[in-house]
Amino acid sequence: MNGIEYLLTNINNISGIGTKTASLFKKKNINTIFDLLWNLPRDFIDRSSIIKVNELEIGKVQTLKVLVKKYNFPRIRNLPNKVICEDDTGTIDCVFFNSYEAYIRKILPLNHEIIISGKINFFNKKYQIVNPTHISTDENSIRKVQPKYSLTDGLNEKKYQKIINSVLKNLPDLDEWLSKDILKRFNNITWKNSILELHDSKNYKKKGNFLNRLIFDEILSNFLISSSIRSKIKKIKKTKKVFDNKPINSVLKRVNFKLTNDQHDAIHQINNDLRSERKMFRLLQGDVGSGKTIVSLISSLNVIYSKFQVAFMAPTEILARQHYKLALKLFDAHINIKILTGKTEFKERKEILKSLSEGKIDLLIGTHALFQDKVKYNKLGLIIIDEQHKFGVKQRKKLSDKAGRNCDVLVMSATPIPRTMIMTIYGDMDTSIIKSKPKDRKEIKTYSKNDRNIDEIIKFVQKNIKNKNQIFWVCPLIEESKKVDHQSSVKRYESLKKIFKNRVGLLHGALEKDQKDKILLKFLNHEIDIIVSTTVIEVGIDFPNANVIIIENANKFGLSQLHQLRGRVGRGTKEAFCILMFKTNLSENAKKRIKILKSTNDGFKISEEDMKLRGYGDLLGFKQSGLKNFRLADPIQNEDLFFLAEKEVKKIEIENKNLNKYHSLLKLYDRADILNDII
Repeated sequence: MNGIEYLLTNINNISGIGTKTASLFKKKNINTIFDLLWNLPRDFIDRSSIIKVNELEIGKVQTLKVLVKKYNFPRIRNLPNKVICEDDTGTIDCVFFNSYEAYIRKILPLNHEIIISGKINFFNKKYQIVNPTHISTDENSIRKVQPKYSLTDGLNEKKYQKIINSVLKNLPDLDEWLSKDILKRFNNITWKNSILELHDSKNYKKKGNFLNRLIFDEILSNFLISSSIRSKIKKIKKTKKVFDNKPINSVLKRVNFKLTNDQHDAIHQINNDLRSERKMFRLLQGDVGSGKTIVSLISSLNVIYSKFQVAFMAPTEILARQHYKLALKLFDAHINIKILTGKTEFKERKEILKSLSEGKIDLLIGTHALFQDKVKYNKLGLIIIDEQHKFGVKQRKKLSDKAGRNCDVLVMSATPIPRTMIMTIYGDMDTSIIKSKPKDRKEIKTYSKNDRNIDEIIKFVQKNIKNKNQIFWVCPLIEESKKVDHQSSVKRYESLKKIFKNRVGLLHGALEKDQKDKILLKFLNHEIDIIVSTTVIEVGIDFPNANVIIIENANKFGLSQLHQLRGRVGRGTKEAFCILMFKTNLSENAKKRIKILKSTNDGFKISEEDMKLRGYGDLLGFKQSGLKNFRLADPIQNEDLFFLAEKEVKKIEIENKNLNKYHSLLKLYDRADILNDII
């Protein structure tokens, strides 16, 4: 058995682990020896220092050297046995429940100096240790830093420590996968020695080459997969799209605003991909309201004029219909545009599918229904996927494969994230970023208000409704909760209905999709003025008259989530407002979030600050494929290692190195199955 095979061996093959213990490990998602190595201590108990009695801290686990002075063995049953000990600064009682007198005399002989360790209590004006965890005459056997693991019921620390020590003892030497230059940066420490250092309790407060080496391995394995996918896609030769500026210029004349430099740059980058013989696999990323949709539609024009079809997929029907209306407004009448969703009538659906297969439809806009098995395209040349941040590496690659070699892929995301996260989540794609917003779009003014000032906010809402503006009112919960003091959307809806009558709608995640669409359509058609909502309004729909958003208990939302919600208003040319409501006694983190949001409308800056406050894993409430596999790496804390890995992967690409050298790395870090599956 080679080293990799040993590390990927099932946990129940370890000596001392039977079926019952293996099932307990599996509850902790520990299935192999390699998994076990990453179940790192959640804490450490430091018994290395010997403390004097007068220096003891109540509630802490501490170690003392004491002289055994006196026994107190009561004759009444169920009372604890007590041993009085002392040093030159004071006395302490060792209290034993359910321990025999003979046993206590053996481990704590009178007039002997003994090392004891345990949790310090204070009772009847005296220090005491109840059932000391460690008692010995040998200082070295106790004076250690002991790891504490997060274990499931049935697994104890002693047994677990024995198992992990056995695994570490048998840890294999692996062939080195890092280049000499990279290895030199980490002082030439091997993977095996890095793991041993990681588990060595002496290093529990240390960071060093051993940790950086392991973090780099994680990042490199992720980037190598992305590089392989990118390389594979770029090798696919396709029919070039024929380009002419006339159709694009005609559309630009119909646009009632001037495109930003970022939009022009993005169009140029996408067009270069489309006109090349290499298949496009590109991410178009932009902040909320930066104008990604118009860029994607303009880019699709020459695909259509090259006699190819375009499929434009949106996450919801209402957003698909909005894109459909915009396309009809922008494109010449001879371009055949249709919409297909789950609600399309059977007869109409049948006609659309027939026309599509015959090549009579140029642009098909819709939801996931666009890629059902029965949907057959005649000559698909471009897929545009809007707001699909939950599409992982595998899903994107499979979609690209299904589309065929002549079909380019453009994925759009309104989730501004730092570059290190783009490299990780979308590393398989080329990237275009739109940071600037249209010049005529005013910044959203953001204010914070204590919820005791609700009457002021109501007056502000009434004033805006008189000015023909519409309002989003966001609450965290659907129903009132006794456990969590949040304002529920149902309760707020009822209170606003008393003031604004039938001009208020309620929207939340428990509603059926049809009900949600109905309410949003009413709002879009200005049949209602206020939508009371949970966070389901985050998806990028344009409501041009929605100029005010009120967010209750704003301190309970993440920073990026607040920014996404704020982006639902101010989509037109009017001034827009965001009011963050909060209760008294805000935490320091909550105060920071509100202050940051009030100071900037830059989504990229906000996402970086959000990651610093909350960590990358929960950014916007989702965990990306790739990120969730990181055990140690952090895109903010380890930014330098991310850029180093990016540089190394580019070097590997230029030298066109075979990935066989990295197979062990990919297999260990759970990437080999992805590599085999998608390439």
